[in-house]
Amino acid sequence: MARAATTSDVYNAIAEPRRREILTLLRAGERPVAELSEALGMPQPGASKHLRVLREVGLVHDRREGKQRVYRLDAHGLRAIHEWVGGFEQFWDESFDRLETYARRLARENEEETR
Repeated sequence: MARAATTSDVYNAIAEPRRREILTLLRAGERPVAELSEALGMPQPGASKHLRVLREVGLVHDRREGKQRVYRLDAHGLRAIHEWVGGFEQFWDESFDRLETYARRLARENEEETR
């Protein structure tokens, strides 16, 4: 069953892969919606819908430049996600440490068996 659309939550907004792709494209700087839709390989109305969601949660801002809309990233809204994910850093560090210890033990046992 599809998740209900929401625009009030950054977590839900970036759950959609195309929106994450848009954020990645905007890291390099401002881009017009036509350029974004071309880079995404999708019609402009589809890209505009994704951009609207990102704008409503505060991850992008837009401005008019002639007849086109130009979007820019506002990564401040990603701070909560960054902090939450960063909380797992210790877990991953400890997991890799355990894996390294295990690999060394296996190598030592293998070396002892071949003597």
